[in-house]
Amino acid sequence: MASPRTIRDPLADQLLTPENAALVIIDFQPVQVASIVSMERRELVANVVAVAKTARLYGLPIVLSTVNVATGRNQPTIRQLTEVLGDVEPIDRTSINAWEDVDFVAAVKATGRHKLIMVALWTEVCLVFPVLDALREGYEVFHVVDAVAGTSEEAHRAGLERIAQAGGQPITWIQLACELQRDWAREKTTAGFSEIVFASIHP
Repeated sequence: MASPRTIRDPLADQLLTPENAALVIIDFQPVQVASIVSMERRELVANVVAVAKTARLYGLPIVLSTVNVATGRNQPTIRQLTEVLGDVEPIDRTSINAWEDVDFVAAVKATGRHKLIMVALWTEVCLVFPVLDALREGYEVFHVVDAVAGTSEEAHRAGLERIAQAGGQPITWIQLACELQRDWAREKTTAGFSEIVFASIHP
């Protein structure tokens, strides 16, 4: 016999739920991916793809941003992510800090969510800056530490420390998936959850 479950308000829950969170993906573009050294690049890509698949599975609003594509200085989001994200339109900008772009901030606010799951390249720049601004504006930020990377191990570590000191909440992509699923009785997403998590652990 199944044990009784506590029914929690999915909007007011202190943990992440499909109803209270949004995913923000910033600058996963070829140049940025090629320049990171704090993590093996194939693992980074696999992990951020798992994050994107998880967001899709649970129906999270997704804000995708790129930098300098329209100016011709940079290439669009990597193919591995766009194949998962489908019709999510990227918000292209020139600002290094995405939070200094009016369209980006408007897109985040339009999600109606106050818990932001954030991934960006590089950790020390394009993740740190918008996280600090979002926290200042009252958002809760959950940065996925194994789906971000920096230009050096020291830079990556310093970026994560700066976010932690400001009140950001570090999570891993596996933790993210488990937090959104929360209960095996939620059968609508159980198969998708297992496919994402166990395929990534045992490729």
